[in-house]
Amino acid sequence: MMLKNAPASLIGDAAQKFAANRLAVISLLFLLAVLALCLLAPWLTAHDPAKIDLRGLNKGPSAEHWLGTDKGGRDIVSRLLFGGRTTLWISLCVSAIIAGTGTVVGVLAGYFGGSADSLLMRITDVILSFPFLIFIIVVKSIYPGGGIPSLIWTVGLLGWGGFARIIRAKTLAEKENEYMLAASALGAGTLRILTRHLLPGLLSVFITNLMWTAAAMIGVEASLSFLGFGVPIGQPSWGNMLADALSPEVIREQWWVWLPAGLLITGVILSINFIGEGVKEAFKVQEGRL
Repeated sequence: MMLKNAPASLIGDAAQKFAANRLAVISLLFLLAVLALCLLAPWLTAHDPAKIDLRGLNKGPSAEHWLGTDKGGRDIVSRLLFGGRTTLWISLCVSAIIAGTGTVVGVLAGYFGGSADSLLMRITDVILSFPFLIFIIVVKSIYPGGGIPSLIWTVGLLGWGGFARIIRAKTLAEKENEYMLAASALGAGTLRILTRHLLPGLLSVFITNLMWTAAAMIGVEASLSFLGFGVPIGQPSWGNMLADALSPEVIREQWWVWLPAGLLITGVILSINFIGEGVKEAFKVQEGRL
């Protein structure tokens, strides 16, 4: 019988189950390949993704520019790689803020209950009551010079409400389990109960929702940049590349300008979701054996 205070064994068994999920593994390999290409961008392309070239405007794919150039004469492949670094970095940072804040609020509310639960959940309700994208657009309109750090903190501090509710619900379920009650009866301190018993039980929910949050944040960045309220226009990102598709002429005649970015956004979001589903199923099987 597997013990809840043996997270290493739980993770090991879940990893084996995950490896048997072919779709999740393929998605993981695809995501790792995209990450590797983006991280190695300075060594994979000699073109400056932000440099304007008036002699090379709107060129189609060629030996020099594999996916052509945009309205500024900038190489599309270079912008895809460097733009991926921007988009994925924003997604990672925002997801970390959302997951960290949501986990702390959810665990404290669910474990301690009472007035702490009421206070934290009312704050969560206030956060969830904001119209997410509209409020971000308003903030970015008031403070347009904040750049990427402003975007990350605004989205992160407005997006943790749903994460906190999920963690709270799982905490309420976990703290009623026999191993938690036994630890408390044996005199274990609060910190030990949280770190050795409760948090391992939250691991599957945390990882799964972290993956889904990361996928959602890629879509948020693309949406905000497409509307002109995300990454500054001069800096490459997948969302800024999609913004070039506002012109019907570009959509009809210059597919290389917007289609590669759209396919990458779709592929990465789908792969992250498939990985999240694989993690969820792997941990569900292991938890079912407890």
